[in-house]
Amino acid sequence: MKISEIKERKVIHRPTPDFDRFGKRIYHAYEYYLTYDPGFKGNETQRLFAKWIDMALFAVLFYYLLYENPFTAVLFSIPSVIISGAVTEYYFGTTLGKKIFRMKVIDDEGNYPVFFHSLKRNLLCLANLLPIFSEYSSKTIAMGRRTGIQMNFRMYLNNKICKTYIIKESKMEEIRSLMDVEPPENKKLPES
Repeated sequence: MKISEIKERKVIHRPTPDFDRFGKRIYHAYEYYLTYDPGFKGNETQRLFAKWIDMALFAVLFYYLLYENPFTAVLFSIPSVIISGAVTEYYFGTTLGKKIFRMKVIDDEGNYPVFFHSLKRNLLCLANLLPIFSEYSSKTIAMGRRTGIQMNFRMYLNNKICKTYIIKESKMEEIRSLMDVEPPENKKLPES
């Protein structure tokens, strides 16, 4: 079984317009099997910081060991991070920056990605660094309604194309145990 085939059981209780004899609302319980999401909340920010940590390490090495100017050191760090990221993800499933945040990269079978898959994924990370600007609105008592522009990053594009997942190290056992179970069908539970 693949990670993309894992289903997660969700039970949703929907109210009906009917009440029982004690005046309590009657609910219908519906059972759904939704696609399992192995990711975690806030992974975009952690992945961005992990990439910056990896780039900073190489930039410092180029600056102090090869006596390059800061701009050239940062420029040389980009291909270095891509190549070293592909190698370390192939062998260890993580990079130094991801290790600090306890993240792993796995493919759809639950293994570390093969080298060329990882290289493709790391090349596509350059597209992740292109920001998306969106408008937001907030309302406070003191200031009234305020609108502004916020910047977000698309830190999921390379994983979507390469069918890889960024997970926490602690979720590896849960994912491996879920991969042994057959996916069930959606159905309605008996009324409660």
